Amino acid sequence: MKKTGNIMLYNKFVNEYFNENGHIERFEMKPGINFNFGYDVVDELGRTKPDKLAMLWISNDGEEKRFTFGDMMRLSSRAANFFTDIGIRKGDRVMLVLKRHYQFWISIVALHKIGAIVVPATHLLTKKDYVYRFNAAGIKAIVCAGDGEITSHVDESLPESPSLEIRIATAPAPEGWLDFDRKISEYPDTFDRIPTKNEDPMIMYFTSGTSGYPKAAVHDNTYPIGHIVTARYWHNVDPDGLHLTIADTGWGKAVWGKLYGQWLCEATVFTYDFDKFDGNAVLSMIEKYKITTFCAPPTIYRFFIKADMSKFDLSSLKYATIAGEALNPEVFNKFKEITGISLMEGFGQTETALTVANLVGMIPKPGSMGKPTPQYDMIIADENGNKVKPGAVGEICLKTENGRPLGMFIGYYNDPEKTNAVWHDDLYHTGDMAWCDEDGYFWYVGRTDDLIKSSGYRIGPFEIESVLMEHPAVMECAVTAVPDPIRGQAVKATIILTKEYKDKASDELVKEIQNHVKRLTAPYKYPRVVEFVDELPKTISGKIRRVQIRNEKSE
Repeated sequence: MKKTGNIMLYNKFVNEYFNENGHIERFEMKPGINFNFGYDVVDELGRTKPDKLAMLWISNDGEEKRFTFGDMMRLSSRAANFFTDIGIRKGDRVMLVLKRHYQFWISIVALHKIGAIVVPATHLLTKKDYVYRFNAAGIKAIVCAGDGEITSHVDESLPESPSLEIRIATAPAPEGWLDFDRKISEYPDTFDRIPTKNEDPMIMYFTSGTSGYPKAAVHDNTYPIGHIVTARYWHNVDPDGLHLTIADTGWGKAVWGKLYGQWLCEATVFTYDFDKFDGNAVLSMIEKYKITTFCAPPTIYRFFIKADMSKFDLSSLKYATIAGEALNPEVFNKFKEITGISLMEGFGQTETALTVANLVGMIPKPGSMGKPTPQYDMIIADENGNKVKPGAVGEICLKTENGRPLGMFIGYYNDPEKTNAVWHDDLYHTGDMAWCDEDGYFWYVGRTDDLIKSSGYRIGPFEIESVLMEHPAVMECAVTAVPDPIRGQAVKATIILTKEYKDKASDELVKEIQNHVKRLTAPYKYPRVVEFVDELPKTISGKIRRVQIRNEKSE
């Protein structure tokens, strides 16, 4: 339904149009000539609403810090003065490896003001990962957590990373590194505007591909405006509420859910700076701080459901969203049964903002991704790029015949060949397969490389995984293909068992799971091979690496 409330800052940058039912139907985005998130959002709010809370940050051991928009304006200006003084300039690539530390928000806004290109990265990188990224992007400077392991990996990479000139770390900064916290306190808290243009590169993410080396997707200065839909019509943030998205700042999901759209909507972001995920600890944070809106990947919700959620008072929670991997209907139904809240799924990529989603006012269908968002023209296409009929499986594609929409990437950094491979003939190819029902809802099938072809049938892993998740023994699973001399390929299920079934792995349990799938879906789809494991191979952003499972020889 149509959102109500006070006139917000984002109204400067969008015109909204609603249908007769009050649902958002179309956006006109108007970034202006030289939009810059640092000046036009953070500093603007710092001037007009200096005492409005921008972020509530909680450390792993319970320390609390509150940052107003006035604080963020001043602290980012201090950091911008520090960065420019040590030689960081417009166009320089600067990597941020700051976990969930509050210094990430100060640093990224400062770098936006300078016009430098921010390259967020996860703290899980090793020396090899740093060497690849430093050289692929020509990284000039790095700001990271003063963590011995992170700084050691960076230091080990130095002999093979000639572009890296500047190393900055949060306290305690090791020898040879500049101390971020001490240094910014020495600089003025005002910073004169540096001219930037909308088309200037602003942020670059190395995609966590499930195969091959990651590519660096580059976005320009208008990218934050592309996330107004994300925050306002998917996350449903409340300017008077508290929004929590679970994401390390090295993931694209961090700026999706903890920065751009939220601050454009003047909402307060809640940041829980934990070292290791603990479902009970996160639930206790929701209870203690009265979180109103929440977003997390499916794995987090699965942990919540397996925990005893009844121990926590979650009455403050008004809205919950989910993304990162496709949502199993079992997770949707269980969470709603426990909380009364329908999970609103969304889909997008590092290369885009939110492209398909269940937006505010929509009635979600459990297991469906939702419908294309108003800012993108999405279709499901065949191998020739033509839109398929309802019910037919095809590739999710974004139409660009009218130009590149806000929130979509410029291309892959210094790699026109890979850019052209996915973006040609006025279509951006996501590499994700789905089908559309008669009501316009998209239903995820799997990555193009993950489809299983068995005895002439095309089988999507997600459908079988959703059925498997309904069995009480299954905590997490991945469905892949294995060679079969008769069928060409057969279905294999790699399963992590729940705590109650850890000691019950047996041929009998395999048969029980196989029969469970046969009962709930077409018999030809059941997994002829079942393997129980303690963990599934994943990318650094938590996505299952099915390609690795496929390449591993089954016992």
